[in-house]
Order: sequence, then structure tokens, then C-alpha cells
Amino acid sequence: MTVDRNDQRLPTADEEARFWGLLEAAWAPLDNEINQTRRALASRVPDEKDDFSLLSVIDDAFEEFLRNLTEQSRGLSAAELTELDRVLERKLYDIDRADIQAVTDGSDDGFLYARGFIVALGPDYYAAVVRDPQMAVLDADCEGMCYFFARLHHERFGGYPETGAGITRESCSNPTGWSF
Repeated sequence: MTVDRNDQRLPTADEEARFWGLLEAAWAPLDNEINQTRRALASRVPDEKDDFSLLSVIDDAFEEFLRNLTEQSRGLSAAELTELDRVLERKLYDIDRADIQAVTDGSDDGFLYARGFIVALGPDYYAAVVRDPQMAVLDADCEGMCYFFARLHHERFGGYPETGAGITRESCSNPTGWSF
């Protein structure tokens, strides 16, 4: 277990690798156009016109992606789902930033769903947005990603996981991301 200076549990490198690996494996069976589009979003020069056509391809794939992710997560224990939820919570928290919200727009819930989109697209797109918030896109969302592992935990074990992270995934909760 890794803890920060405030005694908050942090995801380990292995937990993060497993998290990103599960997401990538959930995208893998989808057709080549979808996966090429994900890569294109991560490496493009931001342009709202092109973004709209890329988004339509991705939006149509989220249901199948989430179904694949659910199937891959079926046999996971409560502890494993908690670990994955801790990673998801941290990833959403780390991109809870005013500079990213300025690009994605949206209310508090809308910005959470936009961050769900950023995480759901995988590590390459996530890293691209962390480096350059202009890589985020307007009006993109994946609400189903935001509490994915917490919901699975609740469905299978009757309660939501306690990640011990001491943070929240809710919008505007990361003081570093909203300091001016």
C-alpha cells in the first residue's frame, strides 16, 4: 500500500497498470476504426470541426466498451474492485482542473462526465489531456465510467468501496486544479 504525506491511500503502479490494461482490453475487441479514432484523438491537433466527427465514432462505441469492461471485471474480488475504484477516483481527481474544464465546459456533473470520457479513452488520451488541456474536447462525456468500479462493487457485494484515498471524484474538489 502506498500512502501520501496526509496518510491517504494512493494507487500503486501495479494497480494503475492493471486499471489501464483492463480499459485497453475492453476497447480491443471493438472494430479497428474505433481504436484508430481513440489514437487520433490522443495525437491530433485540436480542431472543433474534426473533433465532432471523431466523437461520433467514439460515442457509438461506449455502450459496447462498458459491456466489455463489465465482463472482464466479473470475477474480481471486493478488494480488487476497490483497488480499481481507487485508481479511477485518483485519475478523475487529478484532471479536476479549471484549465481542462475551460475546454470541456459543462456544469459540475457535466464536467465529471467529461472527465469520465477522458479516462475511458485510455492512457494515451488521458496523458495527452494532462499535458495539454486543449486536447480535451467540448461536449464529450462518459457518465458510465465515473463510478464504474464502485457500482460493480455495490452490485456484487452490497456496498460501495471505501478507497481510503481521502479525495472525491466530484467536480471542483481538487484545490490544486482550481487555484488561481
